[in-house]
Amino acid sequence: MTEEQRDLLFDLLTKKVLYGLEPSEEKQLAEFDQNIVDAEFRTLEITTAAINMAELGDFEAMPDHLFARVSESASEWMPKAEAAEAQTASAWQPAEDRGITYAEPERPGLGWFGWLGWAAAAAASIALALNLFVYRPTTPEVAKQEPPAQPQPVTPGELRSQLLASANAVKAEWSAGNVKEIAQITGDVVWSDDKQTGYMRFRGLPVNDATKEQYQLWIFEDPKLEAHPKDGGVFDVTADGEVIVPINAKLLTRSPKVFAITIEPPGGVVVSKREKIAALAKVAA
Repeated sequence: MTEEQRDLLFDLLTKKVLYGLEPSEEKQLAEFDQNIVDAEFRTLEITTAAINMAELGDFEAMPDHLFARVSESASEWMPKAEAAEAQTASAWQPAEDRGITYAEPERPGLGWFGWLGWAAAAAASIALALNLFVYRPTTPEVAKQEPPAQPQPVTPGELRSQLLASANAVKAEWSAGNVKEIAQITGDVVWSDDKQTGYMRFRGLPVNDATKEQYQLWIFEDPKLEAHPKDGGVFDVTADGEVIVPINAKLLTRSPKVFAITIEPPGGVVVSKREKIAALAKVAA
């Protein structure tokens, strides 16, 4: 009996026990060895009954007359069942026990082409690994840059020197005015018409009390000292020694001829009485 035949027999017997068979199925079952069919059918029937009984739980005891009938039937059935079971066991023995051997299928060895294929696959794997290593994404390095140099503060002296070195800058030396206490004043004044700026450098100009009086610069464009010179701004001297003061001209100035420093009330004046002239500087013609 083949494996397929055994499966078909089991299906037919199972259906017969549970639901019953169609005529065509009965015909199929009749084609099998009936000794085996009877033995297997009884086995399935008893197994099914046992399962059903187990699911019932507590049940009433079988009546005596029915028990006697079942016992009598069992004694008739058991020899047949044992013989059929022996045949069934023989039919279901493993193939080796029945002298049937199976030849192991031969596995083809790796020929020259087989080894060549494995070598190509290995080479491709190595090439892929190298490619991933070489072209792997990397974090771009940020170029180290030195922080920009901070501009150094330019002192008024440096600015004066730069202006003095520029083209068309004029320079005049300070001399004493009409204030007897300021007789030892020295220094110079630098002016540029192009830049409209300039610097005054003093040595010997006394420290002033800004709450009482301030120095004020006047710019004369007429060598004869016009009545209304240009206001060059008010400033203070806060330390002894050399002092450099930027010029803060209020109006456009062209070709100055004379620079004058007067002592005025705090905040300066619009028109100076020229009573206290601390210093004068005349531009050489």
